[in-house]
Amino acid sequence: MRACKAVATAVCLAVSCTGLLAGCRTEENDMHKTYAPSEEAVLPLGRTYYADDMRWCAYSGTGAAFTFTGTKAEITIAGDQIAEAPDNQANYARIAVYVNEERVVDDQIDQPEKTYTVFQSDAAQEVTVRIVKLSECAMSTIAIKQITVDSQEGIRPAQPQSRLIEFVGDSITCGYGVDDEVAEHHFSTATEDVTKAYAYRTAQTLKADYSMVSISGYGILSGYTDSGKLQPHQIVPRYYPKLGFSNGSFGDKKPASIRWDFARQPDLVVINLGTNDDSYCQTDAQRQADFAAAYVEFLKTVREKNPDAPILCTLGIMGDRLYPSVEAAVAAYSKETGDSNVSCMKFDVQNQADGYAADWHPTAKTHEKAATRLAEEIRSRYGW
Repeated sequence: MRACKAVATAVCLAVSCTGLLAGCRTEENDMHKTYAPSEEAVLPLGRTYYADDMRWCAYSGTGAAFTFTGTKAEITIAGDQIAEAPDNQANYARIAVYVNEERVVDDQIDQPEKTYTVFQSDAAQEVTVRIVKLSECAMSTIAIKQITVDSQEGIRPAQPQSRLIEFVGDSITCGYGVDDEVAEHHFSTATEDVTKAYAYRTAQTLKADYSMVSISGYGILSGYTDSGKLQPHQIVPRYYPKLGFSNGSFGDKKPASIRWDFARQPDLVVINLGTNDDSYCQTDAQRQADFAAAYVEFLKTVREKNPDAPILCTLGIMGDRLYPSVEAAVAAYSKETGDSNVSCMKFDVQNQADGYAADWHPTAKTHEKAATRLAEEIRSRYGW
């Protein structure tokens, strides 16, 4: 199991910051400018929450992107209360920073604040910087606190892609264990990387923006169980209308207490849930029927929040036993509502020859195959 460290090009130190104005910049001189990560300055990635001049990130893949022309850029990241706990590597939030698509920072937030010098050059250059939370929401959150650049013109939001895909899933969508290809090892945020998972890779292939709504161990009817007992509290539908679920918090607010506004509507919703439900349903026909019924109700919620987006229901990477129940749910939903803009797609089950990551999760190779399969389906079915 590997630990995450900032690469040599990034300088990390603890700082305190004052004088930040919401949505504005403070100028120490004509070139040295500090920004709060408001939407005037950055493009939000995924479901984020702007409060107290900081952009809070919970779900996998959340973050922000900006462009500037200049000679230096520094980013300050704040941790939640999880970051203050000693020797908690399995739960510290993991982040990455990309400069012109090159990863220059890969680190865990194990302090209340960290500042990274992500770009420095003798001559002014135009660069695009993306800050991405690699680990999932349940264990910890982070906030982008401030961005400081040496630039005459300052920063501006990166350009969004023309399409947005929302991915609703579980640990597979989060990239659980993808950096630890030893099946007998267990969960750690240090080895979780959403950018190597099928959902992120599909969005990249299709040149689409993404929004992840994914929590490890969660399902539609039941979360993962090794006892056969229903786990009704570990279900994604509870948190779908919210900013997320986490043991960490945004100051004094839990992500689950903040409603998501669904302001930017997705062009497609991909649901990949059922793997954890299968641990409860097994071969029990009544439990499988209960799963299908719960799936129908969840589709109604997704449609309510996204009136026009096609919905693609998938399953299979870690097992496809419940896929017929997914098909039954989609058929029942369409019959009941008359909504024909919902479809199904079965992933190939992961192949032993491609290896297994922690807790028998898919490897990067399996994720890449799944991304290829899904991108091809989207192109074929929707004409992208």
